[in-house]
Amino acid sequence: MNYERIILGIDPGTNVMGYGLLGITGKKPEMIVMGVIKLGKLGDHYLRLRRIHERVTQIVTTYLPDELAIEAPFFGKNVQSMLKLGRAQGVAMAAALARDIPVKEYPPLSVKQSITGSGAASKEQVANMLRHLLDIPKEKMPDLLDATDALAVALTHFYETGKPQIASGPKSWADFLAKNPDRLAKRQTPL
Repeated sequence: MNYERIILGIDPGTNVMGYGLLGITGKKPEMIVMGVIKLGKLGDHYLRLRRIHERVTQIVTTYLPDELAIEAPFFGKNVQSMLKLGRAQGVAMAAALARDIPVKEYPPLSVKQSITGSGAASKEQVANMLRHLLDIPKEKMPDLLDATDALAVALTHFYETGKPQIASGPKSWADFLAKNPDRLAKRQTPL
């Protein structure tokens, strides 16, 4: 099927990285594919990073997404885990950026809020809501929820980019007058 736009969503990880692709036609999103990149058998962190780059490049080459939406790492107590997760995210982003695909990050809380209405939703609740929102048959739902998390990031991006832009007004009266000097000159005598 020919889509007007394709969004690649990624849930970064160093053991399992989820990915999901949404095809957009008009205002209707449709799941193209979702899956995971399993990295647990690769003992060396650098080999995992290479595998992430290879697979994300392969996904980009196969599906030709227009945009990448990626989950931003959450702040945890283990600095080493955070560093490794940040590297995995960076490698995935670099694979997309090498093909001139724009990247947008979304915090996990925002993704859960966007999909379920609650920032405290579980992975299972996110997956169940995605199944209903995108009419995904139960048999096509993956065992590993990293894939549905990635699809949720892509759907969040679809929702966020579909919002109308609200013009920002002046920050103060001085700002308004500085940007509109002609308005002051046309002012008439006070009432």
